[in-house]
Amino acid sequence: MGTVNIEGVSLHPLKQITVPKGDLWHAFKCTDDGFAGFGEAYFTQIHPHEVKGWKRHNRYVLNLVVIVGVVKFVIYDDREDSPTKGQFCEVVLSPDSNYQRLTIAPGLWMAFAGGDPERTSMLIDLIPEVHDADECDRKDIEDIQYDFRV
Repeated sequence: MGTVNIEGVSLHPLKQITVPKGDLWHAFKCTDDGFAGFGEAYFTQIHPHEVKGWKRHNRYVLNLVVIVGVVKFVIYDDREDSPTKGQFCEVVLSPDSNYQRLTIAPGLWMAFAGGDPERTSMLIDLIPEVHDADECDRKDIEDIQYDFRV
């Protein structure tokens, strides 16, 4: 499922509670590690075998939860003063096999791939501010070399 080896990246196990009329799935509480305030929650989809990225947020702490399918996240650290500079971190999340919240600190590059071969996957991102398109930097997927095959 991946090893979290980059400073500023963490995984948080989440509860799944079985209820006869439909299960309950925890995502995020203001008392959880990684909470940096609330500004916006949004859902995004990723189709099978597609890749979105690279994106680096400069202020936002990302809190990502996969709610449908399988998503492979890749984080790259190019921060000058970081002890993990030059390292990649790969995390595969799914509500069926690895239901956790992925927290990513500002300043790290992130991309993700749809890992469910049969259906579109969906995740929620919980960010501490209302989305600001000028807050992040983007690179083409070819600009950071990585093999995204799941």
